[in-house]
Amino acid sequence: MNKTENQPAAAPEATPTQVTPAALSPEQIEDLKTRAAKADENWDRLLRTTADFDNFKKRAAREKSESAQYATFSLLQKLLPVLDNFEMALNAAQSATSAAGGEQLASLQSGVRMIQQQLRQALVETGLEEVDATGKPFDPNLHEAVSHQESAQVPAEHVLQQLRKGYKFKDRLLRPATVVVAKQPATGA
Repeated sequence: MNKTENQPAAAPEATPTQVTPAALSPEQIEDLKTRAAKADENWDRLLRTTADFDNFKKRAAREKSESAQYATFSLLQKLLPVLDNFEMALNAAQSATSAAGGEQLASLQSGVRMIQQQLRQALVETGLEEVDATGKPFDPNLHEAVSHQESAQVPAEHVLQQLRKGYKFKDRLLRPATVVVAKQPATGA
């Protein structure tokens, strides 16, 4: 008895039917070309859609980050007039103190100054930055000119006087500084 006789015969391997191009009719070849073109079109569409989706995810993440970064922007805009009023109150208290010379006014001035410093410090910690304009070249991106005034002391197109402070929040302008811009004095002819 042979060992090969006891073993069952191996099953024939399933081989894919191979069709030669010569065995295909012209209609079948055209059908294959159409299907291949459609497959290429679908592949391109898939690649574009995937790229669009990736871009959307990146844009959404960037917008979310910016939104979180600038969430306090409108709050700071509402607080700027409060800061302005504190400065006006300090100036008024200082004028009244020097005119009347009273201890109570000095105490009031000191208290208002401490509140102003606390508010300013809190705003600075959130990212508020003062735009210092006096004596600097006029920059329409940071300053709002309300008038021009002749000056021999300050160069032309430089800020002669700052009427209201400007502020930036991180890298965005929150409020431009209101300024008077110097111009060259007129020469008498």
